[in-house]
Amino acid sequence: MQPGDRVRVSRSVVVYTHPTHRGSAFDLEGQEGEVLQVLNDWKGRPISPTLPVVVAFGKFRAHFRDDEITPV
Repeated sequence: MQPGDRVRVSRSVVVYTHPTHRGSAFDLEGQEGEVLQVLNDWKGRPISPTLPVVVAFGKFRAHFRDDEITPV
């Protein structure tokens, strides 16, 4: 996946930080967003983050694994 790709959340991912549902569980499954960044290096050094794909849903951003999202 590359920055700018449109993706859909394909698995149940529950967050508690969604702006309109703050403090309560909100499932992101089925939501569509745009890949902002794929984290694979930091200051030129390779890294292996647990949740490397950053996806934006409007103003809200979330981190995902590759198997939790699919291209649209």
